[in-house]
Amino acid sequence: MKCIKCGQDYQGNFCPNCGTPAPGNAEAPKKKKKFHWWYVLIALVLIGAIGSLSSNDDTPAQETEQQPTQENTQPDGTAAQTEEVKTEEPEEPEETTDPGWSTEQKNAMATAKSYLAFTGFSHDGLIDQLEYEGYPTDVATWAADNCGADWNEEALESALSYLDFSSFSYTGLIGQLEYEKFTTEQATYAVDNCGADWNAQAVECAKSYLDFSSFSRQGLIDQLEYEGFTHEQAVYGAEQNGY
Repeated sequence: MKCIKCGQDYQGNFCPNCGTPAPGNAEAPKKKKKFHWWYVLIALVLIGAIGSLSSNDDTPAQETEQQPTQENTQPDGTAAQTEEVKTEEPEEPEETTDPGWSTEQKNAMATAKSYLAFTGFSHDGLIDQLEYEGYPTDVATWAADNCGADWNEEALESALSYLDFSSFSYTGLIGQLEYEKFTTEQATYAVDNCGADWNAQAVECAKSYLDFSSFSRQGLIDQLEYEGFTHEQAVYGAEQNGY
């Protein structure tokens, strides 16, 4: 057959010279679609928009959350204020000695105060004790005069110590404190303020006598009166011990 385009004689479905298909033996080549550049532009815009939305939805927030500041609260719910720590300077100890004191005076004063810290002493009783420790009378007297003791309170302390281990009548305790060289005024102050129950003291005194010896009712009453108890206190003491 002859090619309808170039006139070449050939056998087959296409002209070997120009490639034109034989009439009726092959499909005509498909027409190419025209390329439009704005299709690409639209596609890029859509892809960018989709990517931006995906990024906002899927990416976790990078912001650091601030933890609420915790405040110390008081039991009533109010915020406790932080107290400023104040550094206090230690107080300087009081001077217990005078630079003008002699060595013996310093030692006598230290000894006097150690005795007063242990038990009650009268002024003269403390002098006697210091003299017993070998201090001269003038040094012992100086220490008693300058130790700062309250002799009424010393008398009261001594009275309470006596009542702790024995029983006394009102006048009997005054007499005992005077024997310890407290003045009558100091001894009376102590006995008036010691808080003793004199009836109870009479009962205890009667019991101590009965533990030591036997007494008739009247003999026990007489003994209690001799110890300075009133007649009523002595009778009460005897009756509470079975008489």
